[in-house]
Amino acid sequence: MDFLIKAAQLIVSLAFLVTIHEFGHYLAARYFKIRVEKFYLFFNPWFSLVKKKIGETEWGIGWLPLGGYVKIAGMVDESMDKEQMAQPVQPWEFRAKPAWQRLIVMIGGVVVNLIAGIVIYMFVVFAWGEEQIHTKDLASGLSIHPYMEKYDLHSGDNILAINGKEVTHINDINNGIFLRDEYKLKVQRPDGKIETITLPDGVEYEMFENGAFPAFNLRATGIIDSVTPGKSGDKAGFKKGDVFVSIAGSKVLSDEIVSTMEPHANETIEVVVRRGGENVTLTPEISSKGTIGIVFTGHKLIDNSKIRQINYSFGQSFSRGIARGYTTLSDYVGQMKFLFTKKGATSIGGFGAIGNMFPAAWDWEKFWLNTALISIILAFMNILPIPALDGGHVVFLIYEMVRGKEAPQKVLETAQYIGFFILMGLLLYANGNDIYRLITGG
Repeated sequence: MDFLIKAAQLIVSLAFLVTIHEFGHYLAARYFKIRVEKFYLFFNPWFSLVKKKIGETEWGIGWLPLGGYVKIAGMVDESMDKEQMAQPVQPWEFRAKPAWQRLIVMIGGVVVNLIAGIVIYMFVVFAWGEEQIHTKDLASGLSIHPYMEKYDLHSGDNILAINGKEVTHINDINNGIFLRDEYKLKVQRPDGKIETITLPDGVEYEMFENGAFPAFNLRATGIIDSVTPGKSGDKAGFKKGDVFVSIAGSKVLSDEIVSTMEPHANETIEVVVRRGGENVTLTPEISSKGTIGIVFTGHKLIDNSKIRQINYSFGQSFSRGIARGYTTLSDYVGQMKFLFTKKGATSIGGFGAIGNMFPAAWDWEKFWLNTALISIILAFMNILPIPALDGGHVVFLIYEMVRGKEAPQKVLETAQYIGFFILMGLLLYANGNDIYRLITGG
């Protein structure tokens, strides 16, 4: 059932975004009196699920859910309609119009997706507001990835500011370091002492390769989610729902459990857990790897009461939506640098990865937030200078505007074929990664 709910959200979101993207092309084409022969949600090789001709345009739904398209008369596109291109130029065709008009038609979909993402953010923050977590309010500091200890950052430390800006959300720190080249941290130690730590340039690559993302989170209690049958945790009597209190006499939170157990490998120690309102002492034998065969989750935040709910008026939501849209686009572009690393290439995901962005229960706020994110991603991806994408067509149009003459028809057709095979290769690779991770549990 979880899979079906996620899949339904993904399909509805993509169907909406693909439709408005193609409407961006359609409306621009019709404004310049260019004939649009087909408007399709999803592709329809060999047959269509639904189709109806209204005026000059055939409207339909295809059976292959890999996007959508509009077939614009007199244009080299997915249809590869060479017969039409061999006929004399007609005044209603794409190729008959000035290059600047054709350029507007080609960026129409990208512009609509970008605007849609911003508008969705506007209405989301107006309807539901936003959460803020001012780290200066935290009583227990932050949970910090163990890898950051090499830079003298430890769980319990607090990051009050990054590059001189007050931290109002955990994402300010994680995205600041990973995506915005912000390395100067104002750190408050558990004893209240304030220090400045400057991370080295390019540290994000090192952290990414070592799995230290996100590196900063809110601290939480360690609550057992499951116990592996037959392992020492099971034999010692641990149960689902137990809350860790202490290990070998040391009080622990969720981010400290693993590091506290590891030094006691091959030893039998006392662990205190909270169960049903009472403390229970258990004596598990720690394995050579520092584990006892349990999976724990920290879903009870220590500083949950410090999370602020910020509401916006209708007018305020406009500026906030624009700012959030800009930040989303900027951060997404910033992620591209990781694709050129070994780990980044294997991290690329397809429909499975996108579907997992959605929650297992339908949540309209999260649905629209994910839809806004995907809309902005689609805008960016479509403007990339890859043949067969909008950006590929834009490159040839700019070439024409600079040189004063159109690229040869044969070149346009060849580029379209090349672009198609590049996109199919990327699609197969990304979804292949999803399948591999599903099989291996990675």
